[in-house]
Amino acid sequence: MGSTNIRLTDARIRALRAKANRYEVWDTEPGFGLRIAPSGRKSFVYVYRFDGKPRRMTIGAYPRVSLADARESVGQAIKKLGQGVDPGAEKIAATRVRRNAETFSDLAHEWIEHHTKPKLKTWQEAKRQLEADAIPAWGRRKAKEITRRDVIALVDGIMDRGSPIMANRTLGLLKQIFKFGVQRDILDASPAVAIDKPGKEIRRDRVLSEDEIRTFWHGLDKAAISSDVRTALRLCLVTGQRRGEIAGLRRGELNDDLWTLPAERSKNGKAHRIPLTTLALELVNQASGDDYLFPSPRHNGSDQQRPIRPWALTNALNKNRNHFGPDRFKVHDLRLLICTEY
Repeated sequence: MGSTNIRLTDARIRALRAKANRYEVWDTEPGFGLRIAPSGRKSFVYVYRFDGKPRRMTIGAYPRVSLADARESVGQAIKKLGQGVDPGAEKIAATRVRRNAETFSDLAHEWIEHHTKPKLKTWQEAKRQLEADAIPAWGRRKAKEITRRDVIALVDGIMDRGSPIMANRTLGLLKQIFKFGVQRDILDASPAVAIDKPGKEIRRDRVLSEDEIRTFWHGLDKAAISSDVRTALRLCLVTGQRRGEIAGLRRGELNDDLWTLPAERSKNGKAHRIPLTTLALELVNQASGDDYLFPSPRHNGSDQQRPIRPWALTNALNKNRNHFGPDRFKVHDLRLLICTEY
């Protein structure tokens, strides 16, 4: 520190110009100064002694850190010194904690791996929804820095593009993720609490008419799909079961005219007993697989058989729309009416 200390003001700081070498200008407040780099960057500093040794603490760059805030930081540092605490070491430790803090992407993937994967079969859908909006928006941000206002803005943005259901689903996932963060002591509080669903949901009950069912049934014969996929789609209609339950159906789950769906394959985690009609049994007998009724044509390099993927049924339906009539419907809609005569 030189002998010509001056009272720093905003006008004086703005007037300071860069030189070939870095230099410092000191305030009348002992230890408080401004460092000017050859690049022109100006940073507030505070020098002091702790345990008899000289210490230097960088407060922050001007004007991102205002002069008033810099003086406040010096005042807090002086108070810490009076309490026997090294303010510079404390600041470095806090910075290290912030740098090492989990990002939102870290938190979201930790939630998927340790909470969702072991409990929900739909974890891949949850991952897909997060990767559509939340992770692109916040992925690199520290989870602790995300505010309630950030959550509202993200959800409102999804609403504004005309996706109320997705907005509701995303909000639900965020509430679970931040709650998980609080439980794991990653967050102090969840920024998603007390935020209501923004979208009004209307239950979608698309029931196929008898004519539509007849067109669908006979259209399957014309569709460019494998015989197993054709049979699986018909079995969805006849049994009223979900596409994933049909796609993963195993011979061991069948006993005469009764299908016992095990708890680990049902959506609600409970076993189901499904009576099979004569038509359903005929379809079962048309399936080609010995273990899985509908084996995948793709091999994973091992001798172990695996079933077709549930979305293979959806893809087959979507690619052959021209055979199923003018009105669109989903595989899910086949569950809403069980018909035995065509």
